Amino acid sequence: MSGTSEGPTPAADLIRPAVTERENQAARRAGGGPGEPEKNGKPEKNGEVPGNSRVVPGNSKEASGNGRKTSGSDTEAPGNGREVSGNGAEVSGNGAETSGNDGAASGRGRRSAAHPYLSAFESAPLAMAVVDRDGQVTVANEAFGELLGTTSERLTGRVAAELFDLTSDARTWHSYREVLRGRQARLRCTRRIKHPDDGHAVWVQLTVAPLPGKPRTVLLSAGDISARRELQARLRHLQMHDAVTRLPNRTLFFERLTAALEAEPEVTGGTGRIGLCYLDLDGFKAINDTLGHRVGDRLLGAVAERLTRCADLAGVTRASAPLVARLGGDEFALMVEDSTGTEQLADLAESVLTALQAPFDLAGRRLSVSASIGVVERLAAGTTATGLMQAADTTLYWAKADGKDRWTLFDPERNAHRMTRQALASTLRPAIERGEFVLEYQPLVGMADGRLSGVEALVRWNHPQFGMLTPNRFITLAEEDGAIVPLGRWVLATACRQARRWQLDHPDEEPIFVSVNVAVRQVWDSDLVADVARILAETQLAPHLLQLELTESAVMGSSGRPLQALQALSDMGVRIAIDDFGTGYSNLAYLSRLPVSTLKLDGSFVRGFQYDDREAGAAAGTNPADEVVVEAMIQLAHRLGLTVTAECVETSAQAGRLRRIGCDTGQGWLYSRPVSPDRISELLACPSGQAVGKP
Repeated sequence: MSGTSEGPTPAADLIRPAVTERENQAARRAGGGPGEPEKNGKPEKNGEVPGNSRVVPGNSKEASGNGRKTSGSDTEAPGNGREVSGNGAEVSGNGAETSGNDGAASGRGRRSAAHPYLSAFESAPLAMAVVDRDGQVTVANEAFGELLGTTSERLTGRVAAELFDLTSDARTWHSYREVLRGRQARLRCTRRIKHPDDGHAVWVQLTVAPLPGKPRTVLLSAGDISARRELQARLRHLQMHDAVTRLPNRTLFFERLTAALEAEPEVTGGTGRIGLCYLDLDGFKAINDTLGHRVGDRLLGAVAERLTRCADLAGVTRASAPLVARLGGDEFALMVEDSTGTEQLADLAESVLTALQAPFDLAGRRLSVSASIGVVERLAAGTTATGLMQAADTTLYWAKADGKDRWTLFDPERNAHRMTRQALASTLRPAIERGEFVLEYQPLVGMADGRLSGVEALVRWNHPQFGMLTPNRFITLAEEDGAIVPLGRWVLATACRQARRWQLDHPDEEPIFVSVNVAVRQVWDSDLVADVARILAETQLAPHLLQLELTESAVMGSSGRPLQALQALSDMGVRIAIDDFGTGYSNLAYLSRLPVSTLKLDGSFVRGFQYDDREAGAAAGTNPADEVVVEAMIQLAHRLGLTVTAECVETSAQAGRLRRIGCDTGQGWLYSRPVSPDRISELLACPSGQAVGKP
C-alpha cells in the first residue's frame, strides 16, 4: 500500500555540511585555506590550530580549520564540534578520514568518536539509512535494523526498494526513482511490511529526500505508525458501526452498497445483480414508549442477532453472507451482492419473518414483534444507491399498507402509478392557478317527460403531461392535501356562472339547475355558506337553481358545524342532494332531520334493470331483489317529500322500469355523456326541450 500522509520532518532537511563554502572563504581571508595548517610556523598547542581558529556564525562552538584531526593526535579538533540538528546522516566534505594516520579510521566506534553527528545518526530513534544513486543502502542506523528485524551492518548493500516493496506500486516506484535521479524533491508514502521475527504487520511511513551536497544520494527515514493506524482503525470501526446492535451503521452500509453497484462483474466474476431486504419492526414504537428505551435497545440487539444468523445461513453456500446493517431506529437492511434473482431474496425475506416470529425473552419479559419487509432485486448496472433505497422504501410501505407481518416484492407498474399519483399531488394547487381545470356537464332528465331539468357539473383536469383526467384520478388527492377547498370553490363559481349564462341565452326556456359535488372537507376547512352566498350574488343565479351533492357517508351522522351549514344552505333556498344513496351508512333516521331535497340512487342498484325479465337478470348475475329495494327507497323518499334521481341509466329498458316504479329523474349515457357547455346549449335549443336519447 502507499499513501501520502504527512510524517515528521525528514532527517535530511536537518543536516548541514560541516564546513560551508562561505566559511571556507572566510578562513582563506584569515590566512589559511580549509584544512591547511597554520602558516606562521607556530607550534600546535593542545590539539588546537591557533592560526585557523574562528567563530562560526550561528554556532556556539569554535571551529579550527576544517575540523580535520591533527597529525599524530587522536584529539578532536575544536572545529569539528559542530552540532548536527535532528539526525546523523553523512555530511558532505566531512568523512571519517584522518590526517597523518594510516588512512581511513576503522570501526564504527572510531567514526562515532571522530564525528558526533554520526553518534546522533546511529542512536536516533527514527530509522534512517543513506541510499546511493543505485538504490543500495550504504549506511543504516540501529533503529533501521531493529525495524526490519536485523542488524544495521547486514543492511549495507541491500536494495532499499526491496526492503519496503516499493516496486509493487507503480506510482510510488516512479516517484522513488525520480528522487534518486534528482528530478523530484521528496517522496512520502505509507507501506505495510511484515516483521521477520513473528510475522506481525508493521505500518511505516517512509520519507525519501536528497542529501545536501551529495548528488544522487538520498536519506531514507522510516517511522513506525502501527499504533496510529490501529487507533485510526478503532475509531473508524466506532464511526461505522451501531453502538446498540454492533452492526454496520447507515454510513458503512451506503459505502458498501455504492462499492457493490460500481463493481465490474467481468472483473469480480459475479452476476452483476444486487438484492435488498429493507425491513422495520411492526409495533416497535409502542414497546419503546411503554417499556422504555432500555428494553427497546435490548430488543433491537436481539433482533440484530437473529438477522445475523439468517444472513450466515443464507451465505453458507455462497462466497459471502449478506451484509446486515441497522439504518436507524427500528430499520434494518440485508444486502445481497451478486444475487441470483428474486427467488433468492424471497427465501431470505421469508427466513427473516420466520426468525422474528418467535417470542423474545428480555429482562423477564416475553415480547413478540413482527416485521414488514420490502424486497428489491435488479441489475446493478444503471442503478444508484439512492434509487435502490427509494424502491426499497416504497416496497416497505406497500408491505405495511397490505397488512404488515409480510414481505412485498417491488412492482414497477405499481410504482409507476404511485409516482404518477405523487406527480399529480405536487402540481395540483399550481394547476388551479394556471387554469388547467375545465367543467363538463351531464344532463339530468325527467323520467316522465324526457325534458332536460338540470345538469351535473363534472370537473376535468387538462394535464399538460397526462392529458384529460377524470375526477377519480385526482379528487382523492385534493381531499388529502386540502386542495379540494380552492378547487371546489372554483368549480362552484364556474358552474353557477355557466348556469346563469344558459338562463340568459335561453330566456324562453324553463331554467335548468346545476348540481355541484361538495366534499365534506369543504364544510370543515372553509366557510361554505359564505362562499355560496357570495357566488350566487356575483353570478345573480337564483338559489333554487343550485344543487349541492354530498356523499351519504359524509351526510349521515352529521352534527355540529356540517349540519348547521347544510341547514343554512337549505334555508337560503339551495337544494341539498345525497349522492350514492344506498351504499353508505343508510341511517334512515337522519333523513327526517337533514335538510335534504333529493336522493341519488347509486348505479349498482340500476344495473339489474336492464333486463326485461328477472330470469335473464339472474342469469347475468344481477340480484332480482334490487328492483324491490329501489322501489322501496323511492316510495320512502316520496313519503318524506324528496325527489329521486337514478344514476347510470344506460338502456331504454332501465329507463322504462324506473319510470314505472316512480323514479323522478334519470342520469346516464342513455341521455348523454358529460359534454361541453356548448352542447348543453344545443340541447336547450331542441324543440320542446327534449334531451338526446329520450326513451
